[in-house]
Amino acid sequence: MELKLFDSKSVSVSDVDLVGRPCSSMLSNSRGGRIFPWFCSYRGVSPKVSYLNTSSKAIQSVGQEKLGVETFSYRFNGTNGTRSNLFSREMRVLDAIDDEYGGVVVDPQRLPVNPSSFATVLHSSLSHWKMQGKKGVWLKLPAERSELVPIAVKEGFQYHHAERGYVMLTYWIPEGPCMLPSNASHHVGVGGFVINDNNEVLVVQEKHYAPALVGLWKIPTGFILEAEEISTGVVREIKEETGIDTEFVEVIAFRHAHNVAFEKSDLFFVCMLRPLSTQIAVDDIEIQAAKWMPLDEFVEQPLIQGDCMFKKIIDICIARLGKRYCGLSAQQLVSKFDGKLSSLYYNVTEAQDLNCQGL
Repeated sequence: MELKLFDSKSVSVSDVDLVGRPCSSMLSNSRGGRIFPWFCSYRGVSPKVSYLNTSSKAIQSVGQEKLGVETFSYRFNGTNGTRSNLFSREMRVLDAIDDEYGGVVVDPQRLPVNPSSFATVLHSSLSHWKMQGKKGVWLKLPAERSELVPIAVKEGFQYHHAERGYVMLTYWIPEGPCMLPSNASHHVGVGGFVINDNNEVLVVQEKHYAPALVGLWKIPTGFILEAEEISTGVVREIKEETGIDTEFVEVIAFRHAHNVAFEKSDLFFVCMLRPLSTQIAVDDIEIQAAKWMPLDEFVEQPLIQGDCMFKKIIDICIARLGKRYCGLSAQQLVSKFDGKLSSLYYNVTEAQDLNCQGL
């Protein structure tokens, strides 16, 4: 059977979830309250359906819970035009908002308290969203509602991502491949090349390292925090590991690698910074030692000379010191596309600026 919507969309009658419901019955909640009336007039069996939303949204109280309620009418027309059935029901649906891509985002603060009630309402909500022609469903379950996760998975939801306080699940309604965006695919790391007026590089030895890196003095590195700029993140990491205050100058280069931690890709930005202090204070949780090391001595380390990636990065940094290479400076701009302030990293574009400024 086919359900023809008034906006010319259609779905399968099986998606409407009407089969096997007695027309004169009243569905009861766990407290015995009858809340879902069905009204029917029978004139025969029909293969086609027309649908009309006959009421505005209301709020239905179920025990101590408040859930969205909508009333819908369904008319089943016989093939010879002589028989029809009219169904009218109030459908309980999860409280949700439409997203800009034709999907819905469930309100995590208005979920049913009872898991059994959640299972029932989730099932009817999916039927409702199918009738509306919705596409993706985003279901965010707070950590304190983790008992709802297996119910959603059983209904067909898939894991998308998890954070400390919640797990996000998704459901793709249309047939065919899911078009919802995947979870974040990259980690973002930074490394700070800091050199002082004595041509000395700020270097560290970490407490935890791979056996192949024993004895290596390296530049301070770390991960960018959520909602943190590259330029401010690298300043923070250097301060945390060495106690040195710095000023961001440029992004010198970046490396892109795949299948790193937890099979995620990795972006690592090498930055040039200007020191604002000289007294080192080591972070004894992560760092074994830190010092100012002559540039020549730093470059001649066997582990750097023997690794093409390390060597290339240092060569680029040295070229920048000699003004034979220009990195990417940061400028904050607001785009009309999203109205948000963001950082654009770019090289010089004016002819008179081709000789990069010194540190």
